[in-house]
Amino acid sequence: MTKNVSSLLQKVLFAVLLFLAVSQILPAQNQELHWTKTASGVWITKVGQPETVNFTGTSGVNPKLEAINAMNNVDFPLPENEIKATVFDGKTYLQFPLEVGEKIFGLGLNFKTVEQRGRILRLHVDHYGGEDNGRTHAPVPFYVSSKGYGVFINSARYIDVWTGTAVSKESKIPMNPRDRNTDKKWTSKPYSDNVSVLVPAEGVEIMVFGGPTTLDAVSRFNLYNGGGCLPPKWGLGFWHRTPTLYTDAQVLNEVSEFKKHQFPLSVIGLEPGWQSKSYPCTYEWDAGRFPDPAKFIAQLKVQGIQTNLWINPYISPESALIEKLKPFTASHTVWSGFVPDYGLPEVNAIVGEHMKKYQLGVGVSGFKMDENDGYDSWLWPDVTLFPSKIPAEQMRQLYGLMMQKMTTQLYREQNSRTYGLVRASNAGGVSFPYVIYNDYYSHRDFITALINSSFIGVLWTPEVRSSKTAEEWLRRMQTVCFSPLAMLNAWSDGTKPWSFPEVEKQVTEVANLRMQLIPYLYTCFAEYAFYGRPPMRAMNLVEGFTSSDEKLEGKLNSTENPYAEATKKEMKDQFMVGDNLLIAPVFAGETERKVILPKGKWYDFYTGKLAGEAEVISVSPGLDRIPVYVRDGGIIPMKESTQIAPASGEKDNLIIRFYGTKEASYMLYDDDGETFDYEKGAFSWREIRVAAGKDGQLKGTLSKATKSKPDNIGTVTFQFMSK
Repeated sequence: MTKNVSSLLQKVLFAVLLFLAVSQILPAQNQELHWTKTASGVWITKVGQPETVNFTGTSGVNPKLEAINAMNNVDFPLPENEIKATVFDGKTYLQFPLEVGEKIFGLGLNFKTVEQRGRILRLHVDHYGGEDNGRTHAPVPFYVSSKGYGVFINSARYIDVWTGTAVSKESKIPMNPRDRNTDKKWTSKPYSDNVSVLVPAEGVEIMVFGGPTTLDAVSRFNLYNGGGCLPPKWGLGFWHRTPTLYTDAQVLNEVSEFKKHQFPLSVIGLEPGWQSKSYPCTYEWDAGRFPDPAKFIAQLKVQGIQTNLWINPYISPESALIEKLKPFTASHTVWSGFVPDYGLPEVNAIVGEHMKKYQLGVGVSGFKMDENDGYDSWLWPDVTLFPSKIPAEQMRQLYGLMMQKMTTQLYREQNSRTYGLVRASNAGGVSFPYVIYNDYYSHRDFITALINSSFIGVLWTPEVRSSKTAEEWLRRMQTVCFSPLAMLNAWSDGTKPWSFPEVEKQVTEVANLRMQLIPYLYTCFAEYAFYGRPPMRAMNLVEGFTSSDEKLEGKLNSTENPYAEATKKEMKDQFMVGDNLLIAPVFAGETERKVILPKGKWYDFYTGKLAGEAEVISVSPGLDRIPVYVRDGGIIPMKESTQIAPASGEKDNLIIRFYGTKEASYMLYDDDGETFDYEKGAFSWREIRVAAGKDGQLKGTLSKATKSKPDNIGTVTFQFMSK
């Protein structure tokens, strides 16, 4: 009897083991996906058991559903039966279809590439190391297609993406094997018709955003994540970061030097030396260098200048914060500093109360949050344990986002907008008022990053630090003045805008142009906040840029159709600011460059002369100017040049430039420039209109201010540039 039972148990055990073994080698089964439409052009599905910690949940920002639903309704943009999802081996496998010729953009803040088809990436928050491999400051798992749709993987894991490189045996494209021995067309990278994604978790939430245009898909993604940030007006002025160990007296002297040189200045940035100790940080003022912070900051504010403080996340054992904070820190340290767990409400409360008392309470306007991005050699390792139980991998993906959320909330509580800098961000951070920067310093790659930022819901600045020549200095300055944040960072070597006297005049001119453009830039950011349209954007998001128009199609060569050939290539060195300004940076050593002008007539910003229409032009701008072009009917509201940004309630005298001959209208945004009252309706959109009068001549008008709405506009002058 016992022998029979033993034999039976052995058979059962064998059967179980056999089943388990076979189940491991049998092909995994695709899961049936059920897409739920949550807003116009936005669909969500869940695969397996999605983790509770993700990007949208961490940011805690509500989608702007009203704005999304005001957009055109569109059908689901992909063939549903070709989207595949499988949970296997504790991971989630995803596959999305690609069409022939389809271009893919996004998938993080890349510095060397704009088009991502044909690339393999591991999306991983890190300091950028010089290679577009997925390790970057904002590895946002969102891609957008030239076909006018976007896909978002809402997982805070290290996600692997094969963008048009994985070749399935079930591909719709028939296999075409080639003999490498005899066929010169043999390739190691055969055609792939899909984007494949591996998420190291047993489930994930997926979102699809419709178009019909690529810009529409990006806008829906941005709006779903709360819409873009609207910085205070002072944030759009010129920033200067002083050397690390400057005292309050040295900073004030620096400000007086700006005035002597008649150079604009809106924000002073203080680097690590404002603290009693840094690396790790105390978050406490150094009593020797800044004996009376409140008085010092007040002296700056009287002059219309705001203050921004450098911090990193790692808290010194000698900080007054540690007594309360230590129980809520990670198992590992960084630079012998404790790592606060921002996944816990206790940490947000402890650090927040400290900041409100010692930083915001004395008038600090914002923060530069450094070194929350990476370098494996010093950041906490992935074996670190956090009290919140959030795995270290997810914490790395989310940490910069968490710090942005906490500090933004502090300023919201006092109804004061902030604007600052951060080294790490991710999906969900669209509405947080922070601009990414880093230590990588390639000017050309800075522009590629600026272009890429427009696909993924982040802001990036090509800040200026130093240069080898006056030419390089000027070229960098020209570029930064057309970025989301115009800044000279002199923390290390003490450079000044006038460090190269031979180009001081040109540097001052472009910085003053930045100040004059604040009405236009502010409206661009309002469009970002209200409608999701990025203020600085890639040419691939511009209507009429690609060569799909029938008039432009033709044989693809530089002789018969140079425009079609040019727009097929990766566009990495020109971009748009808003709808009307095309910026074409020039780099040190260049005397000439090519510019691709989209469909429609385009005019030189400085002279108003016709530059071209749907064509490639060669320009030699000289050293003094960065090439800028305005589309036909382009309206550019500017203000009189001032050294500081306009304060709340201060009226601006407008100079409204009009380019071309095409009648046009433009909606100019206005609010108090400092508070969140605009979210309660305290804002206005005023129409600027240019149309032909009875005499056939173009005339400009500005609609009247609505009663009880903000009215910060003084005199208005129209300039018709294209005569």
